[in-house]
Amino acid sequence: MTDLPLLLFVGAATEDSIALVERYPGRDERVVAQSIELSGGGPAATAAVAAARLGMRTAIVAAVGEDAAGGRVRGALRTEGVDVSGLRTVPGATTSRSVVVISGSEHSRAIVNQPGPVIEWTSEDNDRLTGAAWVHVDQHGWAPLRTATTRLGRTTQLSLDAGNPIEDLDVAAATLYVPTLPALLERYGRDGTTEVATLLGRALDDGAGRAVVTDGARGCYGMGADRQLLHVPAPAEPVRSTLGAGDVFHGALLAGLVHAAHGEIASHFQAAIAYATTAATVSCRATDGRSGIPEHAEVLSRLDPIHTNEG
Repeated sequence: MTDLPLLLFVGAATEDSIALVERYPGRDERVVAQSIELSGGGPAATAAVAAARLGMRTAIVAAVGEDAAGGRVRGALRTEGVDVSGLRTVPGATTSRSVVVISGSEHSRAIVNQPGPVIEWTSEDNDRLTGAAWVHVDQHGWAPLRTATTRLGRTTQLSLDAGNPIEDLDVAAATLYVPTLPALLERYGRDGTTEVATLLGRALDDGAGRAVVTDGARGCYGMGADRQLLHVPAPAEPVRSTLGAGDVFHGALLAGLVHAAHGEIASHFQAAIAYATTAATVSCRATDGRSGIPEHAEVLSRLDPIHTNEG
C-alpha cells in the first residue's frame, strides 16, 4: 500500500517482566513458573507495534529513563518499524517497568508497575502532530497532548484509549473514543444503566465522533453518527494470555480504518471493528502482549468475507 498516512502514538512505553504460573502464590509462598519472559509493554507503545505489524506507518512520543531498560524499549520499537525519534531519554530517570504474574488456572493477571518519566511536549512533537492523520493517546499521553490541542487541526483525528482513569478527560475531543466496558459503565452508567447502546449513545451525546467498547471474550460494540449499535463477537481462537490485547485492539482499529479507506477491507465501520477484534484475539496466543500480534495478511485470512472485499 502506498501513500500511507502517519499514525502517531502518545503515552507509555514500558518493559514488562512476565511470569506464567498455574496459580497465584499465597502469602510467603513460592510457586514454580511455567515461563518467565521479558517484553516491551505500555498501552501506547504496544498499540504502535500492532499498527506497524499490520502495515501502518507509525511513530511514538514517549519517555524512557537513562538505563538499560530504556535502551531495550527503544530497540524493540525500532525493530518493529516504529519511528522512535520522539522517544526521549530523560537523564537520571528510570524507565517504567512492570512485573506481571499471569495465573493460568484463574485466567487473570496481577500487575505491579513502576512509573517512568513524564512526557515533556516539545515543538518537534507539534510538527509530528500536524503531520499525522491520526494521533492515539493513552492515560499517560492525554495531559501532554492537551498542551498542544490548538495544533489538532481538522486533518488530525484523535483516538482515545479510555480504559484507565484519565484526569480532566474531555470526550468531545475524541474522534474515536474507545473505553473498556467497566470504564464506560463508570462514566455513563452511574444511574444504573447497563445497556450498551444507551451508554455509547451518551458518549456520542458528549461529543465523541465514534465510540467502541471492548468487552473481553464477548467481543466489542461500536456506534457511529447513525446511532446504530454494532456488535462483533470475538473469533474462536486459543487464548494463552490476554496481556496487551486491549492495546493491540487500539492499534489494530486504526489500522483497520486505514485499510478500509484504502480498499484493503470493506469500507464500513463494522469491518474495521471486526479487523481489530480479530487481530487482538489472535494476539492472545502468546504470553506477552506483542509476540503473538498477527500481520495484515493473517488477519485478512481469518476475517469473515462480509468484512473483506470478497463478501
